[in-house]
Amino acid sequence: MSVASFVMSAGMVAGSAMLYTRIPSLTKRYVSELKLELIEMITDMVPGQIDQAMPELPTATGPAVPFKLP
Repeated sequence: MSVASFVMSAGMVAGSAMLYTRIPSLTKRYVSELKLELIEMITDMVPGQIDQAMPELPTATGPAVPFKLP
């Protein structure tokens, strides 16, 4: 029974150490995937926002604006 207890404890320590060493790489991978998804969403949204914000360009020009001295 003590051998089984030792094997279980050693397995838990090894598993915890392995998980602890992999957390930074898992976090970096998750953050990079999140950044790519956000970049794609923003890239899709920006052209529509620019089209809405831009005024229509005039098709003809008018007379010159009179200049008055104060």
